[in-house]
Amino acid sequence: MEIYREITPLEAPDVFVVLDSSSNGFHYPIHNHPEYEINLVMGISGTRLVGDSTERYLHCDLVLLGPYLYHKWDGDEQLLHSGQPYRVITIQFAMDLFGGQLFQKERFFKIRKLLSDSSRGIRFHDNTFLEAMRIMVALTENKGFASIIEFLQLLDLLSQSNETEMLASEGFSPKAPCSENNRIQVAYNYILKHFIDPELKISHVAAKVNMSESAFSHFFKQYAFRNFTRFLIDLRIGHACKLLLHTDDTVNQISFQSGFANLANFNRLFKKYRLCTPMAYRRRYNETNTFDWTKQVTPWQFMPGKNHSKEVIHPVAYSTKLVHL
Repeated sequence: MEIYREITPLEAPDVFVVLDSSSNGFHYPIHNHPEYEINLVMGISGTRLVGDSTERYLHCDLVLLGPYLYHKWDGDEQLLHSGQPYRVITIQFAMDLFGGQLFQKERFFKIRKLLSDSSRGIRFHDNTFLEAMRIMVALTENKGFASIIEFLQLLDLLSQSNETEMLASEGFSPKAPCSENNRIQVAYNYILKHFIDPELKISHVAAKVNMSESAFSHFFKQYAFRNFTRFLIDLRIGHACKLLLHTDDTVNQISFQSGFANLANFNRLFKKYRLCTPMAYRRRYNETNTFDWTKQVTPWQFMPGKNHSKEVIHPVAYSTKLVHL
C-alpha cells in the first residue's frame, strides 16, 4: 500500500497551526506526517481510516493522531453531493513541542501520557467532544497568546477524559504503555517481545512476574480491560494487518510471522475480528488508496513515500483557512 507523506504548513516559529475547511471535500490519499494532529469533523458522516482501524463515523468525529500514524477521512458520497454544509478543523503541532524542561514537570504528566497513547489514535466522544469542539472552533480565530492558553486547555481536557476509544490495535504499533505498576510493565514488555511465538502461554508471563496463573489472569484483565487470550489475539492480528499492508508476503507467511500455529486458525480469527478475509483486507486498503497525486489541488502537499524527496517542499498556498499560532 502506498502511504503518502503530507507536507504540513507548520513553520519553525509556530506553536501549532489550525486548518479550517468548510465543505471542501475529502479528496486526499492515505497519508502521514511527523506532526501530532487533532482532527474535528462536524456535520457529515463517512468512513475513518486510522492505522489498521476502519470505522464509520456519524455526523461528527474527533480524533488525536500521533506522529507518522497514517490516516484518511471520507465523507458519504450522497451527503457530499447534497450540498449539506460541513466543517473540518485540524490542529497540527510538532513532535518536540513538549520536550522542554517546563513540560517535564508533574503538572504535564497527563498531557505527556496522552501524546504517548496517541500513537494508536484516540477518538473522543460525548461531553469531551462537545467541550473540545467549542475550544477548537474558538482557536480558528487568532487571539495571540490567549490562543496558546486555549490550546493547552484543550490538551488538558483530552488528557483527563475517560470518554475515549483507542483506534489502531496494539499489534499495529507495539509500544509498551507507561505504567506506575512495575509488574504490568514487565508483563507487557515480555508479551511484546514474544507474541509471535505460537507457544506463548499465560503461564509463561505469570511466571515472569512471580504470580500464579489464576492471580495473573485477574491482574492482567484489570489493566488490559480484556483477558489474556483476547489481548494476544488482538496483538497478533494487529501485527498481521501491518504485514498485509506493508509487505508482499503471502497470507500463509504472515500467519506464521504473527504467531499463529496454523493458517486455518489465522483465517478464522481474522475474519471474526476484522469481518473479512486477510486477502480482502489487503485488497480493500489498496482500493481505498487510489489517488492521482499529480492532480492534487495544492501542489506538493502530498508526496508518495517511494519517491520521497529529501528536500521538504512546502505548498505555495492552502485551500483552507490557515492560522499560525
